[in-house]
Amino acid sequence: MILKPGAATLAELEAVWRGAAASLDPSARPGVEAAAALVAKAASEDAPVYGVNTGFGKLASRKIAAKDTATLQRNLILSHCAGVGAALPEPETRLMMALKLLSLGRGASGVRWEVIALIEGMLARGVVPVIPEQGSVGASGDLAPLAHMAAAMIGAGEAVFEGRRTPGAEALAAAGLAPVTLGPKEGLALINGTQFSTALALAGFWRAAEMARASLVTSCLSTDAIMGSDAPLLAEIHRLRGHAGQIAAASAMRGLMEGSEIRESHREGDSRVQDPYCIRCQPQVLGACLDLLAQAARTLETEANAVTDNPLVLVEEGRIVSGGNFHAEPVGFAADQIALAVAEIGAIAQRRVALMVDPTLSHDLPPFLTPDPGLNSGFMIAEVTTAALMSENKHLANPCTTDSTPTSANQEDHVSMAAHGALRLRRMLDNLAVILGVEALCAAQGVECRAPLSTSPRLAAALARLRAEVPRLEEDRPMAPDMERAAALIASGALAAAAGLDFRIEETMR
Repeated sequence: MILKPGAATLAELEAVWRGAAASLDPSARPGVEAAAALVAKAASEDAPVYGVNTGFGKLASRKIAAKDTATLQRNLILSHCAGVGAALPEPETRLMMALKLLSLGRGASGVRWEVIALIEGMLARGVVPVIPEQGSVGASGDLAPLAHMAAAMIGAGEAVFEGRRTPGAEALAAAGLAPVTLGPKEGLALINGTQFSTALALAGFWRAAEMARASLVTSCLSTDAIMGSDAPLLAEIHRLRGHAGQIAAASAMRGLMEGSEIRESHREGDSRVQDPYCIRCQPQVLGACLDLLAQAARTLETEANAVTDNPLVLVEEGRIVSGGNFHAEPVGFAADQIALAVAEIGAIAQRRVALMVDPTLSHDLPPFLTPDPGLNSGFMIAEVTTAALMSENKHLANPCTTDSTPTSANQEDHVSMAAHGALRLRRMLDNLAVILGVEALCAAQGVECRAPLSTSPRLAAALARLRAEVPRLEEDRPMAPDMERAAALIASGALAAAAGLDFRIEETMR
């Protein structure tokens, strides 16, 4: 994947996250080298320039001798390797490295091309630094996580190569790569920036988008299971409101339900006037979530192409200036938006599960969707599990950006908390996959109870895909394995693909 700094797309970045190698468009090299030359000139002069010949943070007033420049940068990396916790998964680590390439490639960071070439080489040959997940407050960049990345580049720290976790120097040598000796400002350029938070938030977005698509399928199956009405999906209703996500959700649902015998069977003579909100208001709720996800995607695409280290090298002006682009507030807000959408997709899905297992609301489905209730409990406790996970996601969806705390002797006195705001998305999405998986199982059971009437062809294809993994529940058995397999179908996109639903949220919303 050849990435053009300032113009990388979400689709290109997703390909990297899913395993593609990445390198910069060679057209970026002249700008990178011009900025590096300006930094080299500043390093040879006496005037203090932050990050070039001074200390860092609260120690910025300390002047550093030219002979100590390399030691300054190496010490910066080693001292900032203060992350803790589990190692970041390799897909997110590789994406983080690609995002750092994009930032450095804009020609405003002052690093030599040699630094960029090493990151490209590591991506190409599969050298993946070990990055602890905890330790960033998303303020002066994701300092600790990026320092662990940089440590592997200088032959310190740890990295994984060909499945083995080894010291960084060994991993580089095994891949035929040599560590880099950092020049003026290069260590600071590597650890300043929002690439850790942004990589996690992007991964969260792509997974959330996959599950939003799946929820369109499960919600339509649930509608047929309880013999709900498709009248609330009429295009005219949604055009009158005008929200893009709502219009897109209703349109997708109409297409999914087209041709359902179950729906046609109760179009006349149904004593029910209106369905509960979890059926009737699906386009409004999911559509609002789609809009939130699309807005987050636009923010993250901008951030992925941004220069977020400090100070910045303004080549045309011949100046090196300090700013605050490393502050991850936009990423924090995007992560909070994704979290809200994830929580709400799960909340309304859980209500549909509760609806289907309740014989007073499910329009004559058997209690807890079991053929022999009483002797069997059916989906009784699977529904309880979805309630537990929904509640957990509600707590996790509380905003992280409002939780600032001062650090670094009050120099960095307002922080974004974007890193853990993005990190918590993984747990929320794992929870959501289970909720939607249980909904798919309940809806499939309910639709099958309507035989000989059949659902629509597209929903029948999704049901067949589910049944290839999980058989119909005839009598009680351990539910956890069924739920795990159903959740995997949701998370992988297999259920939505079986129904022929493959639109990209960020493109639909543009």
